[in-house]
Amino acid sequence: MLKEAIATRYITPLREGGSLPGLVEADDLGTYVMKFTGAGQGRKTLVAEVVCGELARRLGFRVPRLVTLDLDPVLGLGEPEQQVQDLLRASGGTNLGMDFLSGALGFDPLAFEVDAAEAGRIVWFDALINNVDRSWRNPNLLMWHGELWLIDHGATMIWHHNWPGAEASAARPYDAADHALARFAPDLASAAADLAPRVTEDLLAEVTAEIPEAWLAGEPGFDTPDDLRRAYARPLLARAAVIHDRIRGIK
Repeated sequence: MLKEAIATRYITPLREGGSLPGLVEADDLGTYVMKFTGAGQGRKTLVAEVVCGELARRLGFRVPRLVTLDLDPVLGLGEPEQQVQDLLRASGGTNLGMDFLSGALGFDPLAFEVDAAEAGRIVWFDALINNVDRSWRNPNLLMWHGELWLIDHGATMIWHHNWPGAEASAARPYDAADHALARFAPDLASAAADLAPRVTEDLLAEVTAEIPEAWLAGEPGFDTPDDLRRAYARPLLARAAVIHDRIRGIK
């Protein structure tokens, strides 16, 4: 399971994206980028972060460590900004934290080079999870200590916003024409040969087990949190076997 910590100090909002994540300190002395259940996208965004972040880690990608952060809403009482106060009040309980990579630089595809093998692996992975938020306009990639790190997977697996249509949605191709790494001649064939066989039922069960139960409770159409965990795994398992043939926009 994800490590648990308690948020002890809200430092500052991070004004990238619409969900207003915040930089916080926790009782384990860590500094985290915190994403809130009370943000506009709700808990499904946090579920996507956990599933895709932990799957990426197990497939060998560099992603910040994820933790659950328990938030007491009183932490926001001293915040001068009303929007921040409202967000903290709406997010009591279990939220998501990711290690803050101090000094990291935002990836610029015109300033950094990426080899075809690494580009291929990242594009293939984004196709697997249907990541619509890794474009050259907003790469959601960081350069840290000379290496490429993947962040922000909340806008993935869009099928989980409409479970009755999930199977049809997950079967659609992936358009990589605007992908941040499209210009680096991604080697998709090698990536698929290496990564697809590793996306197994057992691996996905391990990954989905990391989702906090509080974020799964009460989902319409599912009797138990474990039923919902299996629903998250099924489209990814099916997609892994075929997605390399359904990536569009890469020359």
